[in-house]
Amino acid sequence: MPLAARMRPRSLEEYAGQKEIIGEGKLLWRSMKSGRLSSCIFYGPPGTGKTTLALMIARATESEFVQLSAVTSNVEELRKAIGAAKDLLRYNGKKTVLFIDEVHRFNKAQQDVLLPHVEDGTVVFIGTTTQNPSFAINAPLVSRSLLFRLKPLLIEDIVELLERALKDPERGFGTRKVAADGDALKHIAVISDGDARKALNALEVAALTTYPDTDGAVRITLKIAEESIQQKAVLYDRDGDGHYDTISAFIKSMRGSDPDAAVYWLAKMIEAGEEIRFVARRMMIFASEDIGNADPDALGIATSCAQAIEIVGLPEARIILAQAVVYLATAPKSNASYRAVEEALSDVREGRIPEVPAHLRNQVSAASKRMGFGKDYKYPHAYEGHFVDQDYCDINKRYYEPADAGYEKVIKERLEQWRKQRKISGRQS
Repeated sequence: MPLAARMRPRSLEEYAGQKEIIGEGKLLWRSMKSGRLSSCIFYGPPGTGKTTLALMIARATESEFVQLSAVTSNVEELRKAIGAAKDLLRYNGKKTVLFIDEVHRFNKAQQDVLLPHVEDGTVVFIGTTTQNPSFAINAPLVSRSLLFRLKPLLIEDIVELLERALKDPERGFGTRKVAADGDALKHIAVISDGDARKALNALEVAALTTYPDTDGAVRITLKIAEESIQQKAVLYDRDGDGHYDTISAFIKSMRGSDPDAAVYWLAKMIEAGEEIRFVARRMMIFASEDIGNADPDALGIATSCAQAIEIVGLPEARIILAQAVVYLATAPKSNASYRAVEEALSDVREGRIPEVPAHLRNQVSAASKRMGFGKDYKYPHAYEGHFVDQDYCDINKRYYEPADAGYEKVIKERLEQWRKQRKISGRQS
């Protein structure tokens, strides 16, 4: 078996990371210790311990463990597993943990097969997925399951796993003369991007392909680690200052309209093995937060970039990212939309929540019609210029103040013209 499979944790004490959900006293920890668990869904990136948790739960609850993959299984196999679980519960009083890997790949019909058996307790369903269950899995199945989000492992967690693998005489390299330099282990941990499986695979490659010294010992150096994980070392700590400082410099360079600096920080992140989806997400946020309606095309370009890199992948995705970064860095800037929603949210949270004006309400029933809902609403398209003076919110306050940059100049002029036409009593014009 590969090292990553051999080193799979067998107990909570061996499990690395995910303290937010598996730490002492947390819900999942209490459930496993008590041997009682509801159906649940684990979601997060690869190599974060989703399958391991499922195996540990089955072991802790002394349940039968049945594993299916949504990639290769069909409804017939699913029904067969549920039928076996019914028999086991009826004749032996033993529950079955039905583990379905990549459950989001089941279609709606397949997911619906599970529902009644999860609800009546025939099986304890455990699903894993790399996608957000709220979007990728049927709502009824999600509502019947506890959701646990697993995060990429921290660098120190992965280093601890690697050190354990080097020392473990039963499952690791403890009976061999294998040692690794500290900077080599850290490099593997950084480049593995929070993926324990990727890190252990790299360590195994390094240990099995490195020639021993004259005394028969294998020593894994930084150079060997770089070759084993096929990535050169860049001063970049994914969960520390290197990560946060670099992405901060990247965003601030685009905000400061410096395309050269922005492309440099992009290049550093790519070379260091940063997740390009993360970079693309930050670019989409930037397009709305810092450019906004000064250039309405910016968000579309950032979104198209995010979609394109999914299709193309590295290394060519670097070109798409660079094009979008240059566009965002050189676009006119405005944070007016960002400031508007923050101010409005602040008012809502402080309790400034007026009723919806009667003329804006929907006539959904005869009763609402009798109450005059929607009666005096003025349809803007029926008026000259598609504009009519009427009250849309009983809050006398402006939230959106467009900047004098790019397309927001046009928006500002348009708003000023409309505001001159407003003569609503008690409302700011």
